[in-house]
Amino acid sequence: MDRKVFDIQPIGRFYGSSTSIRRPREIACFSYDDEHQFHLGEPSLRYYYPPRLPADLNRGFESFQKLDDSADEHLDALLGTILAVEKDTGKKCEADVITWRGMMTKILTAPFDTMNGWEMNATCFQVNAPLFIEENNAYKNHQKRLQHTQRMPPGMPSQEMMAYWGYKFETLSLLDQPWDATPRDKIESREELIVNNNAQYCSVVRTGIGSARLVIGGEVDAVWDSKPDRKEDPINWVELKTSAEIKNDRDMIKYERKLLKFWAQSFLLGVPKIIVGFRDQQGIVHRLEELDTASLPGKVKKMGKGTWDGNICINFAAAFLDWLKSTICEEGTWRIRKLEKSSVIEVFKTEESGTGDILSSSFSNWRSSS
Repeated sequence: MDRKVFDIQPIGRFYGSSTSIRRPREIACFSYDDEHQFHLGEPSLRYYYPPRLPADLNRGFESFQKLDDSADEHLDALLGTILAVEKDTGKKCEADVITWRGMMTKILTAPFDTMNGWEMNATCFQVNAPLFIEENNAYKNHQKRLQHTQRMPPGMPSQEMMAYWGYKFETLSLLDQPWDATPRDKIESREELIVNNNAQYCSVVRTGIGSARLVIGGEVDAVWDSKPDRKEDPINWVELKTSAEIKNDRDMIKYERKLLKFWAQSFLLGVPKIIVGFRDQQGIVHRLEELDTASLPGKVKKMGKGTWDGNICINFAAAFLDWLKSTICEEGTWRIRKLEKSSVIEVFKTEESGTGDILSSSFSNWRSSS
């Protein structure tokens, strides 16, 4: 096995002002409905309106309609949306890398997320074609099984309950239409709604880090007001998160590390605002805090804990993507892997030809014919 390695350490070589960044701009969108059926467009777009506090995030857990994400959906929804754009405009969606936001989040945070491991599959389909990168589904499912077998300390809620808290907070904070068009009784009855995380609005954006041109797809929780008429204008997206109340320095360090992921996820899709619901150990939210995505790296620097640096993340991502483009430059299927507690990212070939189901046949046929 011919294995290529990119060493993350020493991260000091990525220090300094950040490389050029292309502001993310939405080029298309798609939705999953309550049955997790795919639709082009924005039927699952939601609008933010603050929840009533205190908010009990435990309520309704027994009726949770949870998405089963164990099946491998590859890049099908993202590629189907890109295909529709290309057919509509008559132009190829030019990019060096096409992937989900989750994959780019793992890459962007790699210099400071030293404990976690991950695996991705990649193909370049044809010489000089974009890199298509997806999560390795078998690895993801294995990690989830390990997580569910972990014993929580006495008095701590289960992993399933804590995951539910996040979706409950979203349900309490979202509306199907702008607040001024929503009846007051509908706003106030959100606590009674059944939590269903099958429905999602997904934004597809064109962006860039350094010399790498990216097309990324990812879920967006809500819009603050409404989407602008002009596609060139930025969208006031909102990302919704929950976090434990901060009581000491240890809690602050844990929260700062959470902020790294919050920032990366929002930065990549051009989400300007993050709303954090601070909860106690019983899952009751007592206060909200609005965070400005662009200001988060500076805020973390001022906190003085030094857990991460946004410029290092961006510079690292630019260097790694350049290396990846020069490493995966022929047809076949590849694995991109970072082991737990490892400071290196490995790349090796798993199949000499084909795309390993990463690309749908409809997309492959379309690109081949065009």
